[in-house]
Amino acid sequence: MTTRKIGIIGYGHLGEFLSVELKNRQEFNVVKIWNRTPIENENVLPLDDITDETLKDLDLVIEVAHPQIVQDYAERILNHTNFFIGSPTALANDTTFNIIKEKLKEFPERRVFVPAGAFWGGADIQKMADFGTLKGLTITMIKHPNSLKVLGELDELCQRSKKTNTPTVLFDGPVRLLCPLAPNNVNTMAGAAIAAHNLGFDNTRAKLIADPAYVDF
Repeated sequence: MTTRKIGIIGYGHLGEFLSVELKNRQEFNVVKIWNRTPIENENVLPLDDITDETLKDLDLVIEVAHPQIVQDYAERILNHTNFFIGSPTALANDTTFNIIKEKLKEFPERRVFVPAGAFWGGADIQKMADFGTLKGLTITMIKHPNSLKVLGELDELCQRSKKTNTPTVLFDGPVRLLCPLAPNNVNTMAGAAIAAHNLGFDNTRAKLIADPAYVDF
C-alpha cells in the first residue's frame, strides 16, 4: 500500500479532527501541520513555514483555515503538489481562480479538490453543467444570526434580525458578491458555483437568510 504524505493548513476543530483521523489510517501520513498560531509541543508550524522546501515532498495539502490562505499560498502549493481547498469562497476571487487554472495547465498531473459540503446532489448538478443543460441555480441558506460571521451591511442586517427577532434576508444575488461578505459561512454555495461551472460564480444565485427561530445553531 502506498502511503500518501499529507500537510494540513489550519488546526482548529476541523484541522485537529482531520489530523487525528488521517493518522489512524495506514494509507496516510500527516507529516506537516501549519497554523496561524504555532503549537511547539504538537509540532504545529507557523504559516510562514509554508515554503518550497516544506512542500516539495508532500502528496497533498489540505486547507481548512481561511480563504485568505488559498489566495496567499495556492500558487506555491501547486508548484509542488495537489491541493484540497476547504475554503472555496476563495475561488470567487478571479485572480486566485485564474492562478489555479494556469497552474493546472502548467502541471496537468496536479489535482485540486473542492468539497461538496452540504451541497447534496452536487454530482448531478455537475453532470448537467457538463452537458450544458443547467440553465439556472439558486441556493437558499437559512441560519440563526449567531451562526453567521458576516461583514459590512450584512452584519448590520444580521444584528437587526436578532434585536427584532424576525427573519431577515441578508443577501440575494450572485454567489461571487456574497463570498467576500460571508467567507466562512457560504463555502457550500461556492462549491455549488464550482459544480455549476457553466453558470459559475456570477450566474449562480445565493440567498442568505438570518432567522432567530432556528434555535439549534
